[in-house]
Amino acid sequence: MRFSVYQESNIGGRKSNQDRMGYCFTRDTLLLLLADGMGGHIQGEQAATIAMQTIGALFQQNANPYVKKPERFLEDSFFAAHREIHRYRAINNLPETPRTTIVACLIQHGNALWAHCGDSRAYWMRNGQILARTRDHSRIETLIAQGKVDPSERDTHPERNKLFNCLGAPNMPIVEISRRANLQGGDVVLLCSDGLWSTLPDHVLAQHLHNSTIVRAVPEMIRTAAGIAGKRSDNVTALAMMWEGSGSLQDSTTITTNILPVGSVTTTIQAPRHADLESADNFNDNEIEKAIEEIRGAIEKSSRLTSKN
Repeated sequence: MRFSVYQESNIGGRKSNQDRMGYCFTRDTLLLLLADGMGGHIQGEQAATIAMQTIGALFQQNANPYVKKPERFLEDSFFAAHREIHRYRAINNLPETPRTTIVACLIQHGNALWAHCGDSRAYWMRNGQILARTRDHSRIETLIAQGKVDPSERDTHPERNKLFNCLGAPNMPIVEISRRANLQGGDVVLLCSDGLWSTLPDHVLAQHLHNSTIVRAVPEMIRTAAGIAGKRSDNVTALAMMWEGSGSLQDSTTITTNILPVGSVTTTIQAPRHADLESADNFNDNEIEKAIEEIRGAIEKSSRLTSKN
């Protein structure tokens, strides 16, 4: 694999930064991760950190040297992160469970696959055009899908910050997984928190990433978004990857994984986990199927909405 990757975060106008980001890769697979701790609940930054560490640890266990069942891995690792967050609450006797959004992208064999819970987004871009992006698990997106609200109200509707899906909620998360996307040289995958996309429209994000390298575009987008929002700015975080492909020209920022030793893993997710983690290989098929059945109805049940702010 050959790719460039860059990540950056800005605290914005908040007292703390509850966003987390990171990536891991072996010779044959790359995992991009971004989590946004939910400020309307206690210790959102802990939920985001636990999610990152749990999914990152499971990646290192399962990428040998690539993930055999990527869709299953993404779903199982999200469920494991959700359980770890609930275990953190129990261990620390907290009055409620911390919560976080999560978005992940797994890239191997020239294909990208992404999954998410909440409103942290993944974008797939080519030549300045957005080929696909995640749909926010929010009340406003549900209303738009039902034809009850015009899409133009996304940024102003009073329920735009209400989410029906996250890690750490009382109900099991709904893990939405994309189809596999075949990457071409020059394609960009962007993961970002709502502090970025809520301020800069999609076409502006695509323009930035088309006109500049990701090393220049990411910090420029973050500075611009934080500047526009000013003192009311949320945490602003972005992680971008440009796929070089097999025939693309390399520069000083390009990572070439075929020079890595077999079995090695490179990661920016360094912090230790708070407790021993059960392996994804130990998940029971019946338990997972039962959990999936229980949560499918959650999308339309606005009574379960949780507020981010």
